[in-house]
Amino acid sequence: MSPAALGHLAMLAFSALVAGSFSLGVLAAPHIDPALLSAWRFALSAVFLAGLAWISGAPVRKAARRAPWRWLVLGALMAAYFTLMFEGLKLAPAVQTAAVFTLTPVMAAGFGWLFLRQRTTPRMRVALALGGAGALWVIFRGDISALLRFEIGRGEVIYFWGCACHAAYAALVRKFNRGESALTSTLLTMIAGALILTLWAAPSLRSTELTALPGIVWVTLAYITIAATATTLWLVQFASLRLPAAKVMAYTYLVPSWVILWELAMHGLWPSALVGFGVALTCVALIMLLKD
Repeated sequence: MSPAALGHLAMLAFSALVAGSFSLGVLAAPHIDPALLSAWRFALSAVFLAGLAWISGAPVRKAARRAPWRWLVLGALMAAYFTLMFEGLKLAPAVQTAAVFTLTPVMAAGFGWLFLRQRTTPRMRVALALGGAGALWVIFRGDISALLRFEIGRGEVIYFWGCACHAAYAALVRKFNRGESALTSTLLTMIAGALILTLWAAPSLRSTELTALPGIVWVTLAYITIAATATTLWLVQFASLRLPAAKVMAYTYLVPSWVILWELAMHGLWPSALVGFGVALTCVALIMLLKD
């Protein structure tokens, strides 16, 4: 299988795993400080990845000593993304929040040009515009009048800035890479993010009564630690070394579709036909972006 094909498979798995964090995050977000939850997920993910690195013999120490500022930048970007995601989920439904995530490819294309001088073809620009239109349709719930008045929820705005951090991260991973494997790069990013978030969330850690937290918080923490943090960051880094930044982020267009399936499985909820139309547009944009 070609390196590009492996990159596509990695991002298909990425989109499915990311979607689960939206459906679970909506349930857990009201019960815990997002920065604290993100600090835990980064620290536990770092432990999990450190075990894998030790087993595989990855040269982590050598990579950590070589331009360590790279890991602080990448860790800060992902720390901001995950924290803002849960802040947004406190105020916005899972499907609408996932739709904001589908704006990431447009921003990734911009950062890909800014940092790597990656250029998009005319068809890719049309696809990005189509996907962005589909995302906006879902965000505004198919309400034309709300779209014209640009009545966007506060939760969606908060998460948008997190998505900007994620898009910058996808481009900088490739720019900063100096031959490190995806496992090594992801582990060092997790360690840096954990340090940043631990300092940020220290007051919340002291004031939070752990025994009073409901079970959904611990279930969500377990899922986002292994599936939606360590695994997905590794998948993004793996794919970013094999695909252009815009194509890597193109798979975010699948996230609202996966969220709909998660919501159907967990709660038996179907979106309205108008919202479904916007999701369909994002799927068309994905198909257009994946063609060479």
